Amino acid sequence: MDINGEDEPGCYYNRSVEFFYNHSKKLISPEWRTRDCVVVGLGFTVCVIVILANILVMTAIFINRRFHYPIYYLLGNLAAADLFAGLAYLHLMFHTGPWTKCLTKNRWFLRQGLIDTSLTASVVNLLVVALERHQTIFTMQLHSNMSHRRVLLLILAIWAVAVLLGLVPSMGWHCLCDLESCSTMAPMYSRSYLVFWAVLNLLTFSVMVAIYMRIFLYVRHKSRRMSQHTLQDRHRETVVSLMKTVTMVLGAFVICWTPGLVVLLLDGLHCDPCKVLQYEKYCLVLAECNSLVNPIIYSYRDGNMRHTFRRILCCMCWNRGGRHREAMSQIRFNTQEEEGGRDRSTGTANVTNGTRLTLMDSSDMLSSSEG
Repeated sequence: MDINGEDEPGCYYNRSVEFFYNHSKKLISPEWRTRDCVVVGLGFTVCVIVILANILVMTAIFINRRFHYPIYYLLGNLAAADLFAGLAYLHLMFHTGPWTKCLTKNRWFLRQGLIDTSLTASVVNLLVVALERHQTIFTMQLHSNMSHRRVLLLILAIWAVAVLLGLVPSMGWHCLCDLESCSTMAPMYSRSYLVFWAVLNLLTFSVMVAIYMRIFLYVRHKSRRMSQHTLQDRHRETVVSLMKTVTMVLGAFVICWTPGLVVLLLDGLHCDPCKVLQYEKYCLVLAECNSLVNPIIYSYRDGNMRHTFRRILCCMCWNRGGRHREAMSQIRFNTQEEEGGRDRSTGTANVTNGTRLTLMDSSDMLSSSEG
């Protein structure tokens, strides 16, 4: 807890976190209430599931060569952002309720900054995914020609922007020297920052929706000019399937985060009749659930992702029982059976050292992302 002392004229640097909460009329409960315990318990459970689920997605993308393309690297980075969000919310669970009054101002800014960084990373990543899909779809390609180096630079840039925006309040855009500008939901944030942050994210949502609308109109126009039962038609279906997956991810993100951003915007505009504190926890829970939705979408939409998930989980289960060798042998046997079924239509080349080289035609390669 910060120690009260002499402040600079017009500033309140030596005041405690509780002082700002009291000024914003967001009173900190002195003891744990039943509602607080339920919220923290549910939040902790959801955070653990979010962390494990997104580690599973990242592992699947890493070990399956079919996912070694720019779009999947970006989706893997989105899973990393969701993983980071799970950790940020887990940190929040241990620094909320009556524990809030024990925080120093720096630790409070860290708590809020982690949440801001995770949201910004997700938003910027989704914008990059939208631009990548726009580039590839308008050339009717399944995957872009971006090099691994360029994708890595994009991912680093995404996190640089996210960290920067997460640090902005602690670097000076706060209300420690302007008490009347303090917000209600985030009592040490300036209302002007909340307006900036909410409007920026809502505008980004609008841009992404416009991009995907343009892509769908283009794909529908092209599909009418394609003949049925051709490789081009198979290509189009695969492109549309992957498009639907990333669009569902975007749609879930917009649905889960828009209410919270609107409430933040109302708070930033100093809308006292709106009673934003009544909706704060519900919006927070909805936003937290978004990090759990994406792995479910991947499992529902992508057959290869589901298959990879099963392989990972089966290996983990067998390892716990001390039957790792048998499990790996069974997986290899099943995989060879499945490849053998495909080989009759695609052809295989066997090497004498026992390594199987599967030669897939273009239609099989294109179908790798269909669910």
